Amino acid sequence: QVQLVESGGGLVQAGGSLRLSCAASGRTYTLGWFRQAPGKEREFVAGITWTGGSTNYVDSVKGRFTISSDNAKNTVYLQMNSLKTEDTAVYYCAASSSRYYIGVRPHEYGYWGQGTQVTVSS
Repeated sequence: QVQLVESGGGLVQAGGSLRLSCAASGRTYTLGWFRQAPGKEREFVAGITWTGGSTNYVDSVKGRFTISSDNAKNTVYLQMNSLKTEDTAVYYCAASSSRYYIGVRPHEYGYWGQGTQVTVSS
């Protein structure tokens, strides 16, 4: 059984930074961050294979967000810099059993955290 617990969300002004954490228990291989704004579909943000050898980002966050993993702590991080108001959403951590493939669609992940709110004010 895989459990994911996110933390680190909050309120920040545009241009600021936040770091999200996702603590995982159980066997996982690939972890991803998704986000969902009110009235919108859940969107892939970033993903990383558990070895850290591969990462993937949605175009809108490239150069601003960085995903990383600390295997010793079973934790994945999403460092978010230069935040924009359009980054406002509930951010979810998700895990899959794929070793090498970073899925970009929600149904490719079998485990989800409870979500953490990120609000960017202008």
